[in-house]
This record gives sequence, C-alpha cells and structure tokens, in this order.
Amino acid sequence: MGLEAKSKMRSFLVAVAGLMLFATGAAQAKVEITVDKNAQLMTVAVDGVERYQWPVSTGNPSHETPNGTFRTFRMEADHFSKEFDDAPMPHSIFFTKMGHAMHGTESESRLGTPVSHGCVRLSRANATTLYALVEKQGVLNTTVTLTGSSQIALARLQRNRANTDVATRSQIPQDQSPQYQPPQYDAGAPVALTPQGQTQYAPPVQRADDGYIYPADGSSNAAIYPAPPGTRRRLYDAQSYPQPQNQYYDNRGYAPQYAPPPQPYYQQRGLFN
Repeated sequence: MGLEAKSKMRSFLVAVAGLMLFATGAAQAKVEITVDKNAQLMTVAVDGVERYQWPVSTGNPSHETPNGTFRTFRMEADHFSKEFDDAPMPHSIFFTKMGHAMHGTESESRLGTPVSHGCVRLSRANATTLYALVEKQGVLNTTVTLTGSSQIALARLQRNRANTDVATRSQIPQDQSPQYQPPQYDAGAPVALTPQGQTQYAPPVQRADDGYIYPADGSSNAAIYPAPPGTRRRLYDAQSYPQPQNQYYDNRGYAPQYAPPPQPYYQQRGLFN
C-alpha cells in the first residue's frame, strides 16, 4: 500500500472515530426532570446543568401523583384522555404504566396548585419545549423524580394567601382605612365657647314661700303680686301648676276680698230650640 493510500485510510479512520465519539456523546446526554410537589415546581437539567424551571400542577389529594424516580418510555404529540372525557393532553410524555404523563393544559391559570387527576400539567408553551428536548435527547434517556405532597402544597398556598392578606391590610394607613371616618367640620356652624365644667345659666334663686308671685327670671324681689289662696308660688324654672277653679266668676287674679260680685250667667238660646 502506497503512502497516499495509507494517508487516505488514516483520514477515514479518524473521521469514523470522530463520528462515533460524537454519536456516543450525544447518546449519553441525559435529561433529568425533578418535580417538587410541595412547591408545584418542575426543574429540567441536561447532563447535570439546569436549563428550565416551570410551574406545574400535580394531582389533587384524591388523585395524588406518585412519588419516586421513573424513566419515560412513550411520547404522543396529540393525545386525548380516554379516562376523562377525551380531555386534550398535548405533547404528552408518559412515565408510568398507569398513564401518568407530563403534558400541556388549557387550565394555565391554575398552574402552581395541585388540581390535576394525577398527571403533571405544564403550560402549552413549556410542554412543547420539554417535548422537543426529550425527543432530541431520547425518551429512554429521560428520568422523572417526584417528591413532596399535594397536602403540603395546599397548606403552603393557604398560609401564603393569609400572609398576603395581612400584609395588604397593614399597608393601609390608619387614617385611610375603611373603618376610619374623618370628622366633618362645618365652616358656618356656631362654636361653643363655654368652658368645660361650667354651665351657661345661673343656678335657680331659692326663696321662701311667702304667698307672693315673683318674676321667673329673678329680676325683682318686690312682694307686689299676691298668690291666690291654695296655690303654690311659681318656681324659678317657670314650671306651672294647675290652679283650682275659683268660686268667683271672671276672677282675673284678684284677691277674694277684692273680687267683683258674680254676674248672672245667661246662655243664648238657638233659634230652633
């Protein structure tokens, strides 16, 4: 064999070895998927290097997604659930013989909460990305490890929601809280200038009951107006008492000895009486 032939042979062997090394390296790339059910979070790593981290929705407490490490074995780009009314499961990657899979969902607003019937739900975009990665690296080179509990996830969500509500209420200033009503002031309202602890009126004048009527405002002490017999003197607070009917007709405050004699009383008769 000439030198030229040996050179060509050597180049061919080097090329074949390079291709075999490349193929071996490509085949050894492993996809490791970790699902933390407590946090409802998926982490995707290729050859130990983390690439993605996505929110997921695992099984609810009545349909708990099983824990453990599983190897994926089947992929279907357009799959429909035979158990749950042909529900769409786009880009499904199955990892248990019972039918548990990772797939896209239409209920993306519920991601982060364990509400599925056992599968691991992803957004449609993230499910498409994961499907392409597993398809490229090989479904048999992909493992799925699941840990945690849906009960713990629900408890954490409830606690976080309660903490958020408390923090939101604490951020409202006291003078702006719904329970606080600022005082209303009227610019034209009168202002009370009387000091606290003092009354606006003088105490009532106490006088002995001497049989005379005095002004209610206490402006005079002169015994000018004698009270009719059998009546009580008016008090300072101007509270009046009913007086008995006097025996004299038309008595306008006269003393009995000075009252005019009674006049006969006539009642006018009607025309037809």
